[in-house]
Amino acid sequence: MMKFWMAPGGLHIEPAETRDAKDLARIHAQSFYRGWPTTDFVSFLEDRNTPAYIACDAKRRVAGFALIRTVADEAELLTIAVEPRWRGRGVGRALMDAVFADLMLSPARRMFLEVDEQNSAAIRLYEKLGFATVSSRKGYYPRPDGSAATALVMARDLG
Repeated sequence: MMKFWMAPGGLHIEPAETRDAKDLARIHAQSFYRGWPTTDFVSFLEDRNTPAYIACDAKRRVAGFALIRTVADEAELLTIAVEPRWRGRGVGRALMDAVFADLMLSPARRMFLEVDEQNSAAIRLYEKLGFATVSSRKGYYPRPDGSAATALVMARDLG
């Protein structure tokens, strides 16, 4: 059975496959100071405990993705990224809605994530989705100038 969710702008969301690793690495590098290499995405996509979801058009051009890890009754958002030209159009929200819908069919009952405390757009989205800050990790994210940013650890129940 093919999993498929609707997304804005004529996009849809479906499970990612190993052939998508290069696109995920490219979008991740556009979104974060230290992008992950394609080989890391291949490893994630080959592991059934790290499902990934892509927002793409009918020709399978990827506009964004979300990658999670599931362990027992917990899920963690490892990363989410949207191509710059698609940001602010609801793609990230649609990806998270697809993740939540899929997790309802799993044993996961709580989800965690880390976010840079200065990433106000992401924090607003996560709060709208029911996440609350449960702790912080000082010096978690490296910055280009050599300093390090604090990560907020956020969590929410999954129904």
